Amino acid sequence: MNAERPTRRPPAKPLAGVRIVSLALNLPGPAAVMRLRALGARCTPIEPPTGDPMRHYSAAAYARLHRGVDAIELDLKSVAGQRRLARRLDRADVLLTAFRPSALARLGLDADTLRARWPRLCVVRIVGGPGARAEEAGHDLTYQAEAGLIDGETMPPSLLADMAGALLAVEAVLSVLIVRERTGHGGIHDVALSDAARWLALPRDWGLTTPGGLLGGAHAGYRIYRCADGRVAVAALEPHFAHRLGELAGLGALTPQACLQPATAQALARWFGQRTRAQLRALARQHDLPWVVLE
Repeated sequence: MNAERPTRRPPAKPLAGVRIVSLALNLPGPAAVMRLRALGARCTPIEPPTGDPMRHYSAAAYARLHRGVDAIELDLKSVAGQRRLARRLDRADVLLTAFRPSALARLGLDADTLRARWPRLCVVRIVGGPGARAEEAGHDLTYQAEAGLIDGETMPPSLLADMAGALLAVEAVLSVLIVRERTGHGGIHDVALSDAARWLALPRDWGLTTPGGLLGGAHAGYRIYRCADGRVAVAALEPHFAHRLGELAGLGALTPQACLQPATAQALARWFGQRTRAQLRALARQHDLPWVVLE
């Protein structure tokens, strides 16, 4: 008779048992909740009677962000709504917000009140700008523009400040929970979306990705080239990749100095231009080269 093997349980997620109440609407807050839930937290988004604006202008995005969580509608301007929220906060570990400080004060959720009533509650507030700038109006587009991430009149390809802000909010939740574990007291941490945009803009500030910078077109192995039926994004930056690319293209092992010569980029442009996307896919697999073909 065979002995039964013990059933292996999956390891507990790092935030299993942590209860999070979110008052953060639109994108940064729900995106943070999405990540926190993936880490095992029990998340409860609270929305106004009119619902989260995201539901109205992108139902698909709203559904993806809120998969696996049940949002609760509360009118926080009413006494009844505030009481129901308070009962939730009595049992919560973390409160996530995305209101301006003045709006939180009107709801009785200012820092002093939160500390006095829920001393173990960890609070993460997503705001537009740091300090006094938290009261300024703004949105992802303005934060990206301020950080220098927008060129000309072309709209940015993604909501970078919002998504980076969501990740910083998750980082802040982890930070305040660790501090509470050490001290026994909750804390309040602000996450500014303008700071998130500036964080993403650092490589540009350093000159790495500006036009003509090392990763902005100066390095022949780190560019977008035309191919016979589309484009190819090439990232042969490290010396061993550059050597391999040069040998494959008949240019010999490319040195760091050669990669910065316009003639090298011109030669690679001719070589890529003579090959199809299918051929380049096969070559990338065969020679372990970092490029992706595009239409």
